[in-house]
Parts: sequence; C-alpha cells; structure tokens
Amino acid sequence: MEDEPHDEYSLTIPFVLANGGNQHQLNEEEAERGESVSEHQSAGTTSFSKTCFNGLNVMSAFYTGLLIKRCMDMDPTIRTYPDIGDQAFGSTGRLLVSIFMNTELYLVATGFLILEGDNLDNLLPHVGIKIGGLKISGKQSFMVIVGLITMPTVWLDNMSILSYVSATGVLASLVILGSILWVGAFDGVGFDQKGMILNWNGLPIAVSLYAFCYCAHPVFPTLYTSMKKKHQFSKVLLICFVICTISYASMAILGYLMFGSDLQSQITLNLPTDKVSSRVAICTTLVTPICKYALTVKPIVHAIENRLHRYCNKKPFSLILIRTILVMSTIVVAVTVPFFGYLMSLVGAFLSVTASFLLPCFCYLKISGAYQRLGFELLIIIVIVLMGISTVLIGTYTSLVEIISHL
Repeated sequence: MEDEPHDEYSLTIPFVLANGGNQHQLNEEEAERGESVSEHQSAGTTSFSKTCFNGLNVMSAFYTGLLIKRCMDMDPTIRTYPDIGDQAFGSTGRLLVSIFMNTELYLVATGFLILEGDNLDNLLPHVGIKIGGLKISGKQSFMVIVGLITMPTVWLDNMSILSYVSATGVLASLVILGSILWVGAFDGVGFDQKGMILNWNGLPIAVSLYAFCYCAHPVFPTLYTSMKKKHQFSKVLLICFVICTISYASMAILGYLMFGSDLQSQITLNLPTDKVSSRVAICTTLVTPICKYALTVKPIVHAIENRLHRYCNKKPFSLILIRTILVMSTIVVAVTVPFFGYLMSLVGAFLSVTASFLLPCFCYLKISGAYQRLGFELLIIIVIVLMGISTVLIGTYTSLVEIISHL
C-alpha cells in the first residue's frame, strides 16, 4: 500500500472544469474589480497603473506555466503537480502543494454556493426558510437549498454525465457575455456610465482577483502529459492566456460602461430581471456551478478517502457520510462568509498566487539548480517571487479586513 500516498493528492481534470466554471463569473468580478473597495462602494475605471500590474500578472502567470513544463521535461516520471513538489522538496513539498490545491478547490466550491445565493436572491427576492425556531432569509436560504440539491451529485462515483455538462463552460461564458451585450445594446441599459478614474485603495483586491483568474497551474502537468505533441504546449498556454484575457477584459469593459460605479461583485446582480436576455444570463450562471460543484470537490473527496481508506474502504455509508460532511461544511462557510468578491479575492491572494506563481518558481529553482547561476532567468524569477510575496501579504490582509468588516 506504499503507492497510496502518491496518488492521494494527485489532481485531475475536474480542476480545470471547476476553474472554467468560475472564470466566466470572475469576468464579471473583474468588472467590479475594476476598482471596487467594497461590495457596493463607488469604483472607477482601470487606470494605467492597474493595467500595468494586471499585465505583469498575465506575463508572470504565463512564465510560471513554462517553468512547470521545464520541471516536467527534466524528469519524465513527473505526471502531476504534487509530483513536482515531491521532486523538489520531498514529501513535505508534495504535502504543501496538495494542501494549497485542495484548499483552493474547497473555497471555489464554497464560492459556487455564494454565487447561487446572490443570483437566486436577485431573481426571487423576499424568499426565506424557517427550520424550528431558526429563520434563514435571503440569499443564505438559497445557499442552503442549492447545497442540499447538489449533495447527491457528490455521492456519485461515476461523474461522466456531469463531466460532459461541465465541459460546456466555454459555451456558457459566451452565452453570458452575449446576453449582457444584448442587455446593454437593446434593452435600454446603454454604455454611457462612468466612475472614479483612479482608486488606489482597490489595487490589492484588483490584483488578487486578477491572480485568481489565472490559477489553473496545478492542472498544467495533467494537460502536458496528455498531449501527443508536447512541444506545442507553450503555444497552448499562449492561446489560452490570450483568449482568457480577452474574455476578462471584455466583461470588465462592458460592466463598467453599463453600470459604472454601481457595478456589483457579479454583473448579473445588476441586470434587469424583467428582460429575457437578463434571465438567460442569470439562468446560465445558475446552472453551471451546480453542474461543476461535484467535479470541483472530487479531488478533495479522493484525498480524504485515500487518507482514511482503512476506515471507509468498501463501506458505502462511511463514504456518503464523509462526502455529506464535506458539503455541509461548505454550506456553513458560505452562509457565514457570503461575500463572493472578497472570498475570491482571498483565494486569489493567498492560495492562487502561492500555487500558480510562487511554488512553480521555488520548485523550478530547486529541481534545475538555477538558483546557483546568476543570470537574466534568475532575475525574472526573483521579480515574480517578490511580486507574488507582496500580493500574498497585502492582498490577504486587505481581503481579510474587508471580510471581517462585513461580517
């Protein structure tokens, strides 16, 4: 059974699907990121300085993706992201990489519930539930309901059906973008709103959210090993980053031009619910996370069950209990911290930056020995590491302060 720990923390394709499901909403988030200091506080358009920071984020994310490729080229036995951590720093590195990956997935799944609660509350206001003497109103009640609805999908071991549905994430993003464009052009909203030109206070949140948009690095090893022509991986990275950046920028620009400083953490919350195009965007936003929730938490379920295989092996009740507790815990976190923008900012600042920017640099330096050779490459990596550490410290602090202030 010595091989069990090796597979325990491996990450598979559902991370990409999960992240893809979150990306279209982060496009909307990017618009609010377009200089928000609070969920409903005034904001402004992206300044030159912020654009520079965001551009550096994109280039850094692309470069660290290439560093992951180089790590794998040095050792053909590397097949997953935790394998890279293990090759660089042994079992401690594997454990550290796995913790950051699974924690990120856990909070992304929690964000799905918050997203559902926000949009359902916007679509069906003044709805609440009462359990005994406890009254749950508004979006929290929808978070509980959606969590209970998705729970049976987490019990399933065969995820093939949901995989096909989740794979439509790109199409869903295009539908939402098209629907929002239609609302602005033909449903009376227009594109003439304005906001504050420069807001430095929004920079930490902006950078953190932008980093979250480019946090698919843990799945790059899986994609790389699956390719027949591995030499084309760099081109794949470039194309993906360009398409994602165009998508994020389009949503940000549309959101700002349509709603200005009144833009909320999700642009769907600003859409007029009496318009067909708005309902198409909102419903598409609602369906996608429900389909992706089970796929998102699947790696976490596997990690927990592999760790507890002695106690839950071939015991269906134990497996269902573990998965139920996991889902219930995300519901509790979502209800306790129902701030989609700030939670995703925290994920971006602390987890995404560490997993997608810092760890690839540290692992590459250790595996390649590049830290012993002074040169332009080492200089670039040092700059990325310093930017990453600054984002982790400032972004995490800012996100936590905002979350605590809104509790």
